[in-house]
Amino acid sequence: MTQWNLPTLLDHTVLRPDATKADVLRLCQEAKDLGFVVIFVPPCYVDEAVAATAGSAVRVGIPIGFPLGGHTTKAKVAEAVEAVARGAQILDMVINVSRLKSGDQAYVRQDIAEVVKATPSAEHKVILETCLLTQQEKVTACHLVVEAGADYVKTSTGFSTAGATVEDVRLMKQTVAGRAKVKASGGIRDWKTTLAMLEAGADRIGTSASLKILDEWKASSK
Repeated sequence: MTQWNLPTLLDHTVLRPDATKADVLRLCQEAKDLGFVVIFVPPCYVDEAVAATAGSAVRVGIPIGFPLGGHTTKAKVAEAVEAVARGAQILDMVINVSRLKSGDQAYVRQDIAEVVKATPSAEHKVILETCLLTQQEKVTACHLVVEAGADYVKTSTGFSTAGATVEDVRLMKQTVAGRAKVKASGGIRDWKTTLAMLEAGADRIGTSASLKILDEWKASSK
C-alpha cells in the first residue's frame, strides 16, 4: 500500500461536543509527530490550535455552520471570517440541507459563494450530508458547490443518520468531474474502509480514528 502517503491524506479531527482543551492540544501534537498536515478543531479552540501548530506544516481547519447547516448566510460568513482572521486555513461548511431539499438552488449556491468570497485565502469544502439526500439532490448539490467556487465536496458531518459510503464517493467524483475534489468523512474508522474510499476516488479522508487507521495501514504495508 505504499502508493498512499496516508498521513498527508487524513484530516485529523476532534469535533465531538465533549472534547476538552487537552484533547485539542493532544490532537495538535499528534499531527506534528505523525505527519498529519490538516487538523479540524471546534471554532472555540482555533487560537490554541494555531498556536500549538505554529512553525509546522500543519494547517488548522474549522467547521462552519456545523453540524446542521441551517444558519443564515450572514452567520456562516461571520464564522468563516473570524476563523480565518484567527489563523484557520481550511473551512468545511455545511450546505443548507433544508433549502436544498426545498429546491432553492439559487439560495444554496449563494450561501456557499458568499463564504468563499469572504475568505479568499482559505480552502473551502462543502459538506452535503449525503445520508439526508436523494441521488438527484446529491448530484444537484455537487453542481452547486462547483458553481459557487468551493474546492471540495464532502460527504458527511459524522453527526447525522449515517456517514460516507463508497457509492456516494463514486457519484460525487463522477459528478464534479475534476472541477472539485472529494472528501469522505463520517464513520471511517479503519484502514479497510479508508482504502475503499480512496479507491472510489476520495482525495481526502476526515476521521477521528486517524491513529488506529495509521497503525493498521503501517501493519498492512509490512
